[in-house]
Amino acid sequence: MKNTELKLQAFLANLPLFSDCGETDLERIAAGSQVSHADKGTVIVRRGEPCTGFHAVVYGQVKLGFTSAQGSEKVVDIIGPKQTFGEALMFLERPYIVSAQAIADSMLIHVGKTAVFKEIDADPAFARRMLSGLSRRLHSLVNDVEAYSLRSGAQRVIGYLLRDEPADAATGNELTVTLNTSKNIIASRLNLTPEHFSRVLHELTNAALITVEGRRVHILDVERLRNYQ
Repeated sequence: MKNTELKLQAFLANLPLFSDCGETDLERIAAGSQVSHADKGTVIVRRGEPCTGFHAVVYGQVKLGFTSAQGSEKVVDIIGPKQTFGEALMFLERPYIVSAQAIADSMLIHVGKTAVFKEIDADPAFARRMLSGLSRRLHSLVNDVEAYSLRSGAQRVIGYLLRDEPADAATGNELTVTLNTSKNIIASRLNLTPEHFSRVLHELTNAALITVEGRRVHILDVERLRNYQ
């Protein structure tokens, strides 16, 4: 087996979706997959292009979004290492409804739909993992709709800052969060203007809940921040 094929199998094995696949399974999937590298700013897929499989991010970051008729950008999601995008459209056999652009130098694996469909036929457990991943994405989208409809701008920003923090964090617990991309992209992801996002950070700073140093946000008390407003 070629060295490049061995590396591709190793990358696939490190993705949660393929973690339980055996060597033979990975060989089949690798045969229908391709590795690509995208420099920061590179458009990976454009809205309206056919979806022939799904992408997995090995390293880097990819933003999913679209541009309105007025020229403003809406970021739908930010995809990081070991995350995937494009599965739902692959099953629907419909073109991309958003564009995907690298916002950091990235490495991706494109898994062709033929390889995916064959693996689903051969391994029910793989099919369940695909369904689980799609269900998590749907749950995230429902949470987004709830946030945009019912939560204030401050609540959205707080939810973003505390997204990885356990709900039972102790009183007085401090935390430092590094924003994983630009504030403009995060603001769009939260359905806020950049100015509104900045105002919220100033508001939380004035309330002695956080301090901001560039992309590093120091949370002075997790519980107080969670209960703000």
